[in-house]
Parts: sequence; C-alpha cells; structure tokens
Amino acid sequence: MFRRDRSSLRARITLVASAFAALIYVSVGVFVVIAVRGREAAYAREQVTESSERVLTLVKRGALPSVLTHSGDELIQVLDSHGRVMAATPKIVGKPPMATFQPTGGALRDARRLCPPAGLDGCMTVVAYRIYQPGGDWVVYNATPVLPWYVNSNLVAFLSAVGLLMVAMVAAFTSRAVAKTLTPVDAIRTELAEITASDLDRRVPVPKNQDEIRMLAETVNDTLDRLEAAYEQLRHFTSDASHDLRSPITAMRTQLEEALMYPNDTDWPRMTQAVLCGVERLQALVTDLLAIARLDAGAPLVRDPTDLAQFVGGELDRRPCAVKVVRRLQKGVFARCDRMRLSRLLTNLMDNAERHATSQITVNVRTQDSMAIVEVIDDGAGIAADLREVIFKRFTRLDASRSRDAGGTGLGLAIARQIAESHDGTLTLEDSERGARFVLRLPKCPQPLRF
Repeated sequence: MFRRDRSSLRARITLVASAFAALIYVSVGVFVVIAVRGREAAYAREQVTESSERVLTLVKRGALPSVLTHSGDELIQVLDSHGRVMAATPKIVGKPPMATFQPTGGALRDARRLCPPAGLDGCMTVVAYRIYQPGGDWVVYNATPVLPWYVNSNLVAFLSAVGLLMVAMVAAFTSRAVAKTLTPVDAIRTELAEITASDLDRRVPVPKNQDEIRMLAETVNDTLDRLEAAYEQLRHFTSDASHDLRSPITAMRTQLEEALMYPNDTDWPRMTQAVLCGVERLQALVTDLLAIARLDAGAPLVRDPTDLAQFVGGELDRRPCAVKVVRRLQKGVFARCDRMRLSRLLTNLMDNAERHATSQITVNVRTQDSMAIVEVIDDGAGIAADLREVIFKRFTRLDASRSRDAGGTGLGLAIARQIAESHDGTLTLEDSERGARFVLRLPKCPQPLRF
C-alpha cells in the first residue's frame, strides 16, 4: 500500500513539474513565434516596398520591360490607366489583373488581403501603388503570401522538439529527485512497521542531510523515546498496582481461611477488624487509581476564583491531626482552582506531612510575584536532595516511609503533582531548615468583585 502511494506521489510530483515546465516552455515558445513572426512580417514589408519602388522607377523612366525580374517571392503586375497588364513577374505572365482595387482619394498606397487574388491560389496580401502618368494613373500590384501564425513548419518542429526534450529532462530529474528524497522515508516506514511493544528501543534511521526528512526522523525518534518511557512507566505502574492490590487481598484471604479452619479458636472481632483494615487499604488504593486515571484522561476542571487562605483554613478545620499545625495564612491571595481537586492535593500533602512530622506541621499561604504559594512543612527527618524528584513518581515509597506507613499507596504525591500541573502550576520539594518543605505554586488571579 505504501509503495503504491509513494509511486503515486512520485508520479504526481513529476507530472506537476513536467506540466509546469511545459507551461513555461509553451509561453517562451509563443513569445519566440511572435517575435519571429514580427521580424518576418517586417522583412516582407521591406521587400515589397523595395521591389515596388524599383518598378515605380522603371515606369517613371519609361524603361519598363514586359517581364519583370526580381529575387524575392513577390508577384508583381503593372497595369496602365485602362487596366491592361503592361508588365508582370515570370510566374504570372499572361494572367489577368490580380486585383481591381486602387488607392482611394489622394493616397498612393493601399493594401488588402485577397483569398485568392484573381488567377492565383491561396490567400495573399496585395499592395497597390498609384503611379501618376500623363495619360492616366497606372497601378502596380505586389502580392506576397500571407504569413501564417506559426511562421513556418520548420520553426514549429524545432521548437516542439526542443520543448519535448526539455520536458523529458525535467520529468526525469524530478522523478529521480523525488525517488531519492523518498528513500529515507521508506527506510523510516520500514523500521516503524517492525517496531512492536517488545522492542520499543529500536529507532528509525536519521539521514545525514540537514533537511525536513532528517527533522521528521528526529521527531519520530523523539516520539519513540516518549512512547518507550510511557510504556515503561505503564509497565511499572501495572506491576506495582498488581502487587499492591494482591498484598491486602492475599492477607485477607489467609485470615479468612484460617478463621474458617479453626472457627472455635478464632477471635472473630479481632479478625473482622484486620479484614476491615485490608478492605480500607484496598479502597484507598482503588480511589487513588481512579484519581490517577481521571487525571491521565484529562478530565475537565471547574475552576473558580478561590481565596486560598480561607480555603486552606477551612480544610484544616475539618481535619483532625495528631501533631500541632501552625497556620500562617496571608489573606487576599486568590487563584482559579477546582476546589475538589485542590482539596485532594492538600489532603495528600497533609497526610504525607503527618506521617513524617515529629511534633509540628507548618502551613503557609503567601504570594510571590505573580504566583500564589501554598507551603506544607513538617519537622521530620526530611528527604535527601537526590530523591526530591523520585518521590513524585507513582508507587514510590522510600524505605523510611515504608517502615512508618505500611498502609500507604505510593500514589499520593504523584496525584498531588498532577493536580498542580493541571492547574498550570507546580509542586516541588524545596530546601528547608528541618524536615520536608512542599511548595505549591499557582497563577494568581484578581480578587472577584462582590455585589
């Protein structure tokens, strides 16, 4: 299918180039024909004038022979005042007058096209000259063949041959150039057709020339890089999700099977509580997976101007916390937010801070240039600088957090960052004197008017 399309493209481009070349050459050819025809017509007029003047001179001198000799193609007749042929060129000797018209009024010259003149064949241009004589006016008729629009067949044949040769050369050059241009495209297509999910590390060949095809190959390879990274992320995501789902299910199944095997020795309230904890962990994991799926799908946001100090304060009021929470909330800081998503982001940051805080969490709301800032700071052990980006990856739980939070899903910070980015903002882990300092930046918006 590709080869047929490529051949079709090659043929179309060649055809267009050939047609364009033919159009240009036809235009040039027409110009040449017009120029040559004009020159030939001027030359013919000069010849008619010269030959007619020679005849006029002979008449004036009284030395007019009955048979006129000349070197041109003109057919000449001299008529006296009674319309009798007094002299003629050899080809029309003995023939009747070729025309009957004469210059009118006081004119000495007149020209007409006759098809044909009397006694002749074909269309000819006949020029009549008046000669004043004592016994009456004489007339000299000079006839020349009408010059065709194409001048002559030899010129047309020559121009046609040259035109066909030029169009053929343009077609051959274009076809070869297009074929050479499409060769790397074919190589790219072949390589792409062979790439599957099992060998996403393969890349298309990049041509040496710095042209659009090279840019295409580089773009394809960049796309394959992103695709490989996305597939690798999906593979790890699926593996980690399967593991995290399987672990509580396996634990609950083991507990239930053991209870059924020894019903009389089972502490049913304790066993039920353990199973309920497993269900809660599953519920939290499924909730986070659904949130990730919605964010990946680009679910639309309902963004309203929000007073961040009031919003964060309300969220903290509704949240019980095992450690002290210090609030530093600057009033009048507004950002356009989806409040449900922002609530989820703040909850995830507070959950993370509470798991790692020693005795206190500090929450700040402030402005910086054109950005609204929300900070959540704990006084825990903090996170090493080389792990500040790792913690935002899905299912990432550091060893310290695993020991302190066996029920965590490893998706909270990934969800928080994705919510921030969906609001055209950022979520980063930045330097702090002690513990971890998460900084959310959102574009500020003007305070809405109240009526």
